[in-house]
Amino acid sequence: MFPNRPANTSSERDHGGGLDAAMARHGGTRAGWIDLSTGINPVPYPLPDLSGSDWTALPDRNAHAALVTAARRFWRVPDGAAILPAPGASALIARLPALLPPGRVGITPPTYNEHAAAFAASGWAIKDGGQADARVLVHPNNPDGRLWTPKDADADLTIIDESFCDVMPEASLIQLAGQPGRLVLKSFGKFWGLAGLRLGFAIARQDTIGRLADMLGPWPVSGPALRIGAAALSDTAWADRTRTRLRDDAARLDAMITAAGAAPAGGTDLFRLYRVDDAARWQDRLAQRHIWSRRFPYSSTLLRLGLPGPNGWIRLRDAL
Repeated sequence: MFPNRPANTSSERDHGGGLDAAMARHGGTRAGWIDLSTGINPVPYPLPDLSGSDWTALPDRNAHAALVTAARRFWRVPDGAAILPAPGASALIARLPALLPPGRVGITPPTYNEHAAAFAASGWAIKDGGQADARVLVHPNNPDGRLWTPKDADADLTIIDESFCDVMPEASLIQLAGQPGRLVLKSFGKFWGLAGLRLGFAIARQDTIGRLADMLGPWPVSGPALRIGAAALSDTAWADRTRTRLRDDAARLDAMITAAGAAPAGGTDLFRLYRVDDAARWQDRLAQRHIWSRRFPYSSTLLRLGLPGPNGWIRLRDAL
């Protein structure tokens, strides 16, 4: 389905976003654009009230403990695993290669490219498949939504990146987090739509979590992030309603885009992947109407779209 190519290294990383470049070419203001280039929930969790001390005091131990307790309950973390909150999953990804001496890491492309960049920067050899000292499984995969199985977690260090798995908790591999050499990553910004909060989690055995905690240093997560994260992870009713809405919106997006001539090529309920005749032309056509999409340097025919917010559907339909 995809070209056989090496995983991205730091010299060729690409991401969603990049509205500044889009505006430089097509005009408009940030508020006037609809950014569908990311997989962030466009209807974010409503922010709870924060106290002044959440902003002015060093992060509170009790607030940290409340966040960890909420995370353990929400993700059904096994008793043998510990939880480390961090300032975003990316902060953890950058440090994971230091858990083992450099060797060979298995990363099957295409996938989220920060993993390969982090390992390459630490002197690891990136390989696609076969035996390896470490392995990265993005589950579900970004951009095609591929799911992995417990049998795929076969390296001494296996990192299971579940940044987009909160739309399908039944598929989670969290049960592996209590096993030696297994580490599950969780991202708060995607499903809860609060990427600017910068909150992520590593879940693994205590010895692994302790080493990562030493790398991050004291107070890695801000007071506001501790409070908001604990409130959101405790609100299971909101999570259930959100999964239903995202599933319906993903189906609505599929119907709209396929009617315009695209073919579904995978994705999750937070982003959809399509095969089109010319991804650059599709992106440019949408950008002329100030709608930003995601295409990839390794394919001229793949286009990824996130979900519009409630006020974006008519504009997207008209742009198509």
